[in-house]
Amino acid sequence: MRYLYSFLIIILFFNFSCIKTKKVEEVASEAGTLVVDTTDRIINNTSETLIPEAKQTIKDWKEYQKLDQFMLKYYNVTNFEALNNAKELSELVQQLKDSIRIDKLKTPNVVARFNVLHNETLRLADMATISSITKEEVKEEVKKIIDLFSAVNSKINTIYTAETLQEKLEIDTEEPLDNFNAVKNKIEANRKKPINKITRQ
Repeated sequence: MRYLYSFLIIILFFNFSCIKTKKVEEVASEAGTLVVDTTDRIINNTSETLIPEAKQTIKDWKEYQKLDQFMLKYYNVTNFEALNNAKELSELVQQLKDSIRIDKLKTPNVVARFNVLHNETLRLADMATISSITKEEVKEEVKKIIDLFSAVNSKINTIYTAETLQEKLEIDTEEPLDNFNAVKNKIEANRKKPINKITRQ
């Protein structure tokens, strides 16, 4: 009788172990079939960044630096995150617009780009309050904002590239080039290349 009890206990133990193992295997197989939904993510290519000359000049412009850092979130973001952060993004762009201290960047072309960027960030913030907004509409708006931020950087780069070229040429390129030959002669004179005369015998 004693052996019978021992035998029953062993059978119950193995039976319990097998059931537990089977449940673990079922959970593992279900976890293996889970698929991460990537359709909710908005993935964008990185936009144009500032050239070294521009970076150096605006390194102390805190409002630009804050916006530049915040924009990194929008290169790989979910629809929910994009809408959730939209208000803060629009506020950062507003602060950027209100804090232009560099005279070269107070030109109508640059200010217009800041205004358009601000309008689009406000539009994204408004989308957060509309329940019927689609994922595709949010995706398109985020892409538009990234393209506009890239256009801002591109314009800033153009300004500083032109300034660098002007310094190299040592001519005032802001004046209209009415007399092309005079400008050409000035550039040639600045090169100061030695002329080697060849005499024929």
